[in-house]
Amino acid sequence: MANRRDKGRIGEYRSPVGGWGSVRGITSIAASERPSVDALDTLRRQNKPGGFMCTSCAWPKPAHPHGFEFCENGAKATFWELTSRRCTPDFFASHTVTELRDWSDYDLEQTGRLTHPMRYDAASDKYVPVGWNEAFARIGSELEALDPKSTIFYASGRASLETSYLYALFARLYGHNNLPDSSNMCHETTSVGLRKVTGSPVGTCTLEDFDSCDAMFFFGQNTGTNSPRFLHPLQQAAKRGCRIVTFNPIREKGLIAFRNPQNPVEMLTGGKTDISELYFQPRPGGDTAVLMGLCKHVLAADEERRASGGAPILDTEFLDTHCQGFEAFRAQVEATSWEDIETESGLTREGLKAAADVYCAAKRVIGVYGMGVTQHVRGFETIGMFVNLLALRGNIGREGAGISPVRGHSNVQGQRTVGISEKPELVPYDKLRQLFGFEPPAEEGMATVAACEGIIAGKVHAFIGLGGNFLRAIPETAMMEAAWPNMQLTVQIATKLNRSHLINGKSAWLLPCLGRSEEDMQESGPQIVTVEDSTSCIHGSVGKAKPASKFLKSELAIVAGIAKATLPQKDEVTWDAWTADYGKVRDLIEATYPDKFANFNDRLFTPGGFNKGIPARDRIWNTASGKLEFTVAEALNSCGFDDAPGRYRLMTLRSNDQFNTTIYGYSDRLRGIEGTRDVLLMSQEEIDKAGLTAGQVVSLVSDAEDGVHREVSGLTVTPFSLPHGCVAGYYPELNPLMPLSHHDKLAQTPAAKSVPVRIVS
Repeated sequence: MANRRDKGRIGEYRSPVGGWGSVRGITSIAASERPSVDALDTLRRQNKPGGFMCTSCAWPKPAHPHGFEFCENGAKATFWELTSRRCTPDFFASHTVTELRDWSDYDLEQTGRLTHPMRYDAASDKYVPVGWNEAFARIGSELEALDPKSTIFYASGRASLETSYLYALFARLYGHNNLPDSSNMCHETTSVGLRKVTGSPVGTCTLEDFDSCDAMFFFGQNTGTNSPRFLHPLQQAAKRGCRIVTFNPIREKGLIAFRNPQNPVEMLTGGKTDISELYFQPRPGGDTAVLMGLCKHVLAADEERRASGGAPILDTEFLDTHCQGFEAFRAQVEATSWEDIETESGLTREGLKAAADVYCAAKRVIGVYGMGVTQHVRGFETIGMFVNLLALRGNIGREGAGISPVRGHSNVQGQRTVGISEKPELVPYDKLRQLFGFEPPAEEGMATVAACEGIIAGKVHAFIGLGGNFLRAIPETAMMEAAWPNMQLTVQIATKLNRSHLINGKSAWLLPCLGRSEEDMQESGPQIVTVEDSTSCIHGSVGKAKPASKFLKSELAIVAGIAKATLPQKDEVTWDAWTADYGKVRDLIEATYPDKFANFNDRLFTPGGFNKGIPARDRIWNTASGKLEFTVAEALNSCGFDDAPGRYRLMTLRSNDQFNTTIYGYSDRLRGIEGTRDVLLMSQEEIDKAGLTAGQVVSLVSDAEDGVHREVSGLTVTPFSLPHGCVAGYYPELNPLMPLSHHDKLAQTPAAKSVPVRIVS
């Protein structure tokens, strides 16, 4: 296959999200993947109690599922995993690794499922097949020879709780806390920011809260593409009168209108449900200013109400009993001018007042946000300001209200729960000492940014990737790809071929694993795995599809195999027994985290999942003060850089045919872009102002003030409704423009939603 590029088709998609467009999107991917006969049965069982938990997003699974409890992208993910295409040793014998680097992301994954463990042979520049025992022995031998602290154990967000627990245990038994994961690149700002202000690193809402809220405020979250099953509770909420207010630089179709594919009347008559009552397009990085404006209106309305003898708008009992720092926050709000708020937000005072009036009128409000908030240099300040707004009226820690970050990967939150963390203080070391009889490493490990810095500096000598496409997902692409081959060892555990498998260390291994949808047969019989959703609920998942190859091993078996070959034998550590029966691993998880996983094996298939507990939901604030912490923002602009002539704020986006770095196809139907990903989205006003024309091919260059040249060429200027001063394009194609240093100041999440760039024509 060759790298696919064509001129594409640009237009406006005029239909609601869902409907026949969603059906056509599913059938298109089904046609290209030619999935196995097990795919339909897998879809029938998808996201249902006792069934298979989707490998796509982490949206909750309801206790009472619909007839089809999968969305368009969930179906695409299943077809992608259960494709009939196979990437065999014969394929690798026909292609050098250097040749494959010129293939597109889509074409690489279209080669199909990996079928055999492979070793990179530098002399021939090809992957060659190898036996599992040899692979484990040689990888173990090389790890034994390295300083553990010079190695990285990366985890993508799809691995199960069982595999994640053993992976983290392996790292600590080996001697390090270098456990970056995909959360570092998306919602680490949430984990750090919410922990700082509420004491809990996760959201406070459950799925049931969406049944009783009076209003929802959305910031930077694209429901229609990234979590389409969310559209069902949104539709139900809108129909019962819940008022939905959205702030997003792009008018995403999923928050405008929805046609339910499971509603025959809507499908046959063209009916739809309007979702957002108010929809605003702030500037990228302007959300802190938006929230400041909302808070300013709420405080002013409360003063007016009190002055006229009316009931207060603020929840004074909540503020007095549960909060710290309110007066300092109030002082900052009063000192902030409307001129500054309007300039930084890109919105008018009148528009913000209309939104604030909705907030003041609602008794129970849920705040929803996505990576449009977390991926900025000052994203943590935006999260703090969002919590400030909700706290003003006691909308944290009660039914029908709360803060609800929407996670991406299906188990990215759960991995952190069971020990995938670079921070020793977040892991119960006392339990690990008791269970396994060793002293865990005390030194803080490397998260994603630090790992990349270490690789570039030549201080990291080995990388093990448990899923994912690390080199494609990170910033600073050119430097990272240049430094990567200097490592002694690289190991990639994967289901399909991607670009990260084509940039190799001196010793490189490609180890194929089962997908979650496939039957995982071990010595004790078929196995169950578990995942955690965005609302902290735990679900069991059973794969029943026939494995793509008899040579595949489960992720857990691969981790255990490498660990057993690397570490000295220890009576308390029984890799073979854990591989034979995953229930024994769940017993370990329960013993390590008894407050979260009591009776774990007995609750695997609780309808709707069982909740691990969220202290902040119960108004238990595990913060420094023991209370919810009001915060003050150092800046209204969360970008981390100022505007300048010729400088734009670049937002990177996913298409409708994409999940993270996985490209299912070339259709971004909901934005009207077909057949291409090489686009630069700009408002017509900005196109005219820059002296460009629609259809012109241009380059983007980094405008970071660090002296490094970064450039992406071949982008077609495409008119699109965007705020002034910004442009947009696709991730991961535009990742090379992101400096590694451009990240959230508190959590180090790469700031992919506001990258400083210039246009070169």
